[in-house]
Amino acid sequence: MTENAQQQPSAPPIELPTQYAPADVEGPLYERWVERGYFEADAKSDKPPYTIVIPPPNVTGSLHLGHAFEHTLIDALTRRKRMQGYETLWQPGMDHAGIATQNVVERELGKEGKSRHDLGREAFVERVWQWKGESGGQIGGQMRRLGDGVAWSRERFTMDEGLSQAVQTIFKRLYDDELIYRAERIINWCPRCLTAISDIEVEYQDDDGELVSMKYGEGDDTIVVATTRAETMLGDTAVAVHPDDERYKHLVGKEIRLPLTDRFIPVVADTHVDPEFGTGAVKVTPAHDPNDFEIGQRHNLPSLTIMDEHAVITAHGPFQGLDRLEARSAIVAALRAEGRIVAEKRPYVHSVGHCSRCKTTIEPRLSMQWWVKVGPLAKAAGDAVRDGRVKIHPQEMEKRYFDWVDNLHDWCISRQLWWGHRIPVWYGPNGEVVCVGPDDEAPTGEGWRQDTDVLDTWFSSGLWPFSTLGWPEQTESLAKFYPNSVLVTGYDILFFWVARMMMFGLYAMDGTPPFHTIALHGMVRDQFGKKMSKSFGNAVNPLDWMDKYGSDALRFTLARGANPGVDVPIGEDWVQGSRNFANKIWNATRFALMNGATVDGPLPDASKMSATDRWILSRLNSVVAEVDALYEDFQFAKLSDALFHFAWDEVFDWYVELSKTTFMAGGEPAKVSGRVLGEVLDVTLKLLHPIVPFVTETLWTTLTGGESVVIAEWPKDSGFRDAGAEREIESLQSVITEVRRFRADQGLQPGQRVPARLTLDGTPFAAHEAAVRQLLRLQPEGESFSATATLPVAGATVALDLSGTIDVAAERKRLAKDLAAAEKEKAQAGAKLGNEAFLAKAPDNVVEKIRTRLAKADEDIARIQTQLERLPEA
Repeated sequence: MTENAQQQPSAPPIELPTQYAPADVEGPLYERWVERGYFEADAKSDKPPYTIVIPPPNVTGSLHLGHAFEHTLIDALTRRKRMQGYETLWQPGMDHAGIATQNVVERELGKEGKSRHDLGREAFVERVWQWKGESGGQIGGQMRRLGDGVAWSRERFTMDEGLSQAVQTIFKRLYDDELIYRAERIINWCPRCLTAISDIEVEYQDDDGELVSMKYGEGDDTIVVATTRAETMLGDTAVAVHPDDERYKHLVGKEIRLPLTDRFIPVVADTHVDPEFGTGAVKVTPAHDPNDFEIGQRHNLPSLTIMDEHAVITAHGPFQGLDRLEARSAIVAALRAEGRIVAEKRPYVHSVGHCSRCKTTIEPRLSMQWWVKVGPLAKAAGDAVRDGRVKIHPQEMEKRYFDWVDNLHDWCISRQLWWGHRIPVWYGPNGEVVCVGPDDEAPTGEGWRQDTDVLDTWFSSGLWPFSTLGWPEQTESLAKFYPNSVLVTGYDILFFWVARMMMFGLYAMDGTPPFHTIALHGMVRDQFGKKMSKSFGNAVNPLDWMDKYGSDALRFTLARGANPGVDVPIGEDWVQGSRNFANKIWNATRFALMNGATVDGPLPDASKMSATDRWILSRLNSVVAEVDALYEDFQFAKLSDALFHFAWDEVFDWYVELSKTTFMAGGEPAKVSGRVLGEVLDVTLKLLHPIVPFVTETLWTTLTGGESVVIAEWPKDSGFRDAGAEREIESLQSVITEVRRFRADQGLQPGQRVPARLTLDGTPFAAHEAAVRQLLRLQPEGESFSATATLPVAGATVALDLSGTIDVAAERKRLAKDLAAAEKEKAQAGAKLGNEAFLAKAPDNVVEKIRTRLAKADEDIARIQTQLERLPEA
């Protein structure tokens, strides 16, 4: 009946404990999986490959909910593919995290009263390696807690010897192809980290600042400009206006006096200026603003650097030595004293860039740096998606990708740090510049020195899909596992990381993209949709939830919220609900094993099965097909929900309950149903395993006696369907549901037995009478039976004798009171909705709430009236 139905090993006589205790199971199970090599990948295998690289966590990091979410999705994909017979590689590793790691070690040195300069570069780098060995990489142990099925023997680090060789190789190739160059340009500078950072490492936020309008020039030759950074006026070398702006045509080409200095600066005409914005004139500071730098390049303006690397003023004069913010206030005061201030606005809320590492306000700064010429690389990265070689999922994210790669500026790759891949360029005593590859000898002799900068961390992580497989060597692993099958990552690093890998992969691997599919997911948020942050007080340590509820519970909660490209809200109540699901699986399997569920022997022929058996096998095959389709579409939330409802509702709440009378009766039908139940549990546990690996491993091995569900064969849809059995059981469910609802309406306790007469002639329900009576707590009618309520449902009739089970008079009184309250609510809501004056003034959301109240009142009235009609006479 399913592709899974085949001879299985006999289950050993193991009795499951009465309760599932994740803490007792998870650790030992994971170590057993690792010891047996289930997660390792063999490059020599003739199986088809399936490869996913881990987005490398920082060596400084620990597991947060974002990691747990992403790792759950990747682990689910790789576990399923492994079960499907693929040679599966989930490549692990860590990123050296240049700025973050250097900051950590520098803080440690600070506690000792030292700085990195006290140690010197070589000793400081050794100290960082020492820190990594002792304290770095704690996330690896946390990944084991979560159940990550990574190939630990292949773990890589972006600073290890092989990856360092890859970095040097691609730098040399890019340099030789004139795609890497050194130039003085405006960069984002962090005065705290004392390094350049890339555009994508700048976080923008709205800050309270000031907007100061000030007058340049004298007499008729004056012009008003506005700025939020008054201190930069010390570096102004021009004022720019639009060439078509009639207000300023008489000034273009003239020089005007720059206040607080002895300098005169020209007025230039440039189309970059928006004549409709502000005064239509802008101050130009080429060394401290990227747009001004471009204007300066077009007009051959000098670039005056007026701040050092700490953002302290270096321009000669009264402001020299002041911090930029101190200088800002002092300069505005001086301008005010000269009568140069035209207007001041405080607070002025505007977007300000901050360092993503330390949150310091970024200072645009003219600096000599190394750059990647991204034009041809970005074009190739865009073309690979446009021509279908790489698919982005969900497809609507393609626009964001194209908006980025089609407008990508050259990438500043040098960082003023000591920890990282040092730029492999040497400078000679006579101006020589030599780029050294991994097989080259570095220049030696007097006057030769290596560049002091290191490469941006994203430079090495951009090589991750192929450097981890041994590139630039042509290894068996590279041949087997490149290109990667899927990249699973957050949409928030589509630009940070994904675009870098696309550019480098296509360049290094002769036009072969690094992966076939980019599957983007959202960010984890709290249950109210807010971003999680320590400052908000809503940050959660996933290890706490794993300790409390088990890793499976956390994984299932995260997967059940994972809609492609959409943020994932999560709350502790939801994790607790998933823990309840794990307990339900445990208890239902334990019951099944105690009642003869087995995988021994082939499935009986359908002719020997009951309609209930055929129904659940038909539904099982449908779910296998549905889950497979959803996996291929990365619809983790939908497939998790489908498995939840099939397992909990259909298998445990319906099939198991409907089969209890069969098991109690014994005989051949019980054996048939026992084999069917074993089959259903076998397949269901396999389907659930990629998401909840620990509880399913324990239950599956107990049920089947197999070695491990990790290496079991993934279920296949055999095509078996029985539409007739599905209709029959659906009708039976409607009968049971309707009678349960009536019992609840009458205030009967769930376990309270009630005499009943079942008229099932001419319906398919006759074979199910024992199950119906069992589920509904209906006892046979006695001699004194007198029907007080009759329920016709789906062609069957259920007559109940409620005499003696409820106080009819009291129940009528209670319902009459409820009916009066519902009618009052309806009258009040109706009156408001009928008041034109109220409707004209009330907000739409208030009106909608009242309409909802009216609809609810109508529903309550109809329900209560039905209950009153069904009650016997008092």
